[in-house]
Amino acid sequence: MAHVEHFEIPADDVVRATAFYESVFGWKTEKWDEDNVMISPTDEGIGGDIHKREALAHPTVVVTVDRIEDTIAAIEANGGRVVGEIQPLGETSRWVYVEDCEGNTIGLYDDSAPAS
Repeated sequence: MAHVEHFEIPADDVVRATAFYESVFGWKTEKWDEDNVMISPTDEGIGGDIHKREALAHPTVVVTVDRIEDTIAAIEANGGRVVGEIQPLGETSRWVYVEDCEGNTIGLYDDSAPAS
């Protein structure tokens, strides 16, 4: 069965992007070299890296969060923004696209009942 193994996040400013992901998601990071930082989730999940942007490739990852609204607040407080509206997915799940401080698109997903 196929599964996501690794994700890569391009950044114009690797230091700024590293601080963003540490602040928003609490991820552990380790500098690999001047232009690359390895990311390890704090519990289960896949790892990845932040690297100096060199190409036009713009990958998108989806991050499962406890509550989308809380994560959006953290994203906006750290230089990111919401792209579109929170959308229902079935009766109890939701998703939304956001951009990080580098302009990369990220999908957010939660299993929360929609806020009323």
